[in-house]
Amino acid sequence: MSILRPQRPTLDDLKPELADIERRLFLRGSLSLGALTLLTGCNLVEGNSVDKALMAMSHWNDKVQAWLFDPNKLAQTYSRADITTPFPFNAFYPESRAPAVDGGTYRLEVSGLVADRKSWTIEELRALPQESQITRHICVEGWSAVGEWSGVRFSTFLDRIGADRRARYVGFKCADGYYSSIDMATALHPQTILALDFGDDPLPRKYGYPMKLRVPTKLGFKNPKHIGALFVTNDNPGGYWEDQGYNWFSGS
Repeated sequence: MSILRPQRPTLDDLKPELADIERRLFLRGSLSLGALTLLTGCNLVEGNSVDKALMAMSHWNDKVQAWLFDPNKLAQTYSRADITTPFPFNAFYPESRAPAVDGGTYRLEVSGLVADRKSWTIEELRALPQESQITRHICVEGWSAVGEWSGVRFSTFLDRIGADRRARYVGFKCADGYYSSIDMATALHPQTILALDFGDDPLPRKYGYPMKLRVPTKLGFKNPKHIGALFVTNDNPGGYWEDQGYNWFSGS
């Protein structure tokens, strides 16, 4: 009597699962279904294999996005008439839980591959050259909004503290428990700023007082708020959402 062996699922059999993976990849800023099907010899039915495939594709996507990133290409800017009112609140907690940071005692801690590790007060940050931008915040959840931010160009600040421009990453720690990181090329982009103001006023508590990173070339979750410390490093610091599977580079 012949023994019937179970057949390996075909691509047609796996289309529902692949479609679900594609949606998950889209939410993580990763690759398309067509790219995923290039993975051969991988059992995409098992959960562990799916996660490994997603992680491999996300890391590969990071490298491709970094290679494609143009440090001189500017994100689109807008007029004040285009500003979204009210600008949405967005965080991993409700607005009522946004931290209340005391600006009088606030100090921005600096560490890592820098020459000057002194901490910075808000007044000292405001004494540096300031610039404004009206750009679009793009959320991974599918919405976007235009806002006006003002502050210190990040490259200016990095130069002021003697940061090693050859380092690979800049990491951020925040008063609300959030943390994130960006590549050095993005840190040096002319539109990346340490934002101190929103519109004509100091950054409101709900938008990240006393300081947030504004990176219009990245998705919204790469713009940490309530920043209390930053560090320059060659080791990828990850991030709150990135460590849960979101694509690390996440260019917009």
